[in-house]
Amino acid sequence: MIPIAGSAYTYTYATLGELVAWIIGWDLILEYAGSNMAVSVGFAAHMVDLLDWFGFHPALRWISPAYLPAGLQDLQGHDLYLPGWHFGFDWPAFLIVMILTVVLIRGIRESAETNNIMVLLKLAAILIFIFTSAHFIKPHYYHPFSPNGWSGILTGGSIIFFTYIGFDSVSTAAEECRNPQRDVPIGIIATLVVCTILYIGVAVVLTGLVPWQSMVDDAAPVVNALKKLSVTPGAHSLHWVRLVVLFGAMMGMISSILVFQLGQSRVWFSMSRDRLLPAVFGRIHKKYRTPAVATWVAGFVVGIPAGLFDIGTLTDLSNIGTLFAFALVSIGVIILRVREPERRRGFCVPFGPIIPALSVIFCILLMMGLPIITWMRFFIWLGLGLLIYFFYSRKRSEFYKAE
Repeated sequence: MIPIAGSAYTYTYATLGELVAWIIGWDLILEYAGSNMAVSVGFAAHMVDLLDWFGFHPALRWISPAYLPAGLQDLQGHDLYLPGWHFGFDWPAFLIVMILTVVLIRGIRESAETNNIMVLLKLAAILIFIFTSAHFIKPHYYHPFSPNGWSGILTGGSIIFFTYIGFDSVSTAAEECRNPQRDVPIGIIATLVVCTILYIGVAVVLTGLVPWQSMVDDAAPVVNALKKLSVTPGAHSLHWVRLVVLFGAMMGMISSILVFQLGQSRVWFSMSRDRLLPAVFGRIHKKYRTPAVATWVAGFVVGIPAGLFDIGTLTDLSNIGTLFAFALVSIGVIILRVREPERRRGFCVPFGPIIPALSVIFCILLMMGLPIITWMRFFIWLGLGLLIYFFYSRKRSEFYKAE
């Protein structure tokens, strides 16, 4: 309905006004950056596992984050690093972000073609894992089926919610679609159905292979589960499955980083175009016609923290930001239905206001499952954003000039 770059920021700008749009845009910066930092750390963990498969073991200080809240242990449970800060930097996480930043600057067409190939490889790896590992499932690992009860389910849903940013990031590129009012809904709904089926398949197999407690704070749970099982009698074939899954998982995470970085730079570009961010973020590359400055800055904003922090520290902030943005977009759908009922809609949300109202309720419910410290950090981030808006962005905006 609003086929312009910027995703939730653009939608709220059109329905709820500039102040709410700024809050969402500022929130999206946190959302995309946090999720990509987490995925980058996950990629680095898989890269380390790949090097381990080939018998190469680089020094830990160059492949582990500088901050490790739970410390670091080997497979035998021996402490390698105590909890807290240590001298180190996760170089694989940093380098993959910067390489993909260069790819994105070269253009959307090249990025899309690269992404399509990586997605096919990822799907193949997922299917190979599901069908080959299903033979090694131990049913007793499913008991109790819900060890932490409903509160555990709520918290688990909250923790993994940042994985849904991929569907939101499709809409950030709406301005670059040929027929966005048809293509964007088809792309989001079709991939949502496929990914849900695959997600359930992986979860069922993985929790049947190893105890769920062994996967806590693990940046590469599937690969590490296969690594443990491959040394057991009768499971030697999983040694090669582990290599395939490693390769596919890395391709999948590269494609995710690519899409998230694309979405993040387009949000910054859109906010700059509305004069809420400095004009430099809206500068277009003369040759490649992409928002080069926004893409470069987004690369460093994601790459440096990815080298410093662990995956658990990064995901929670991204989750609360995503849920907050989704809730406001759902409110915007209801408002537009009332304010402009006759406006042409290429895709119409079914069941009137019921679906978006349920979306708001479930988003708030999932936000309640996140830790208190995450809420505190989130409010600090929003407070900082409001200060920037009232002392800088508001005075530069088109609305302020009109007034």
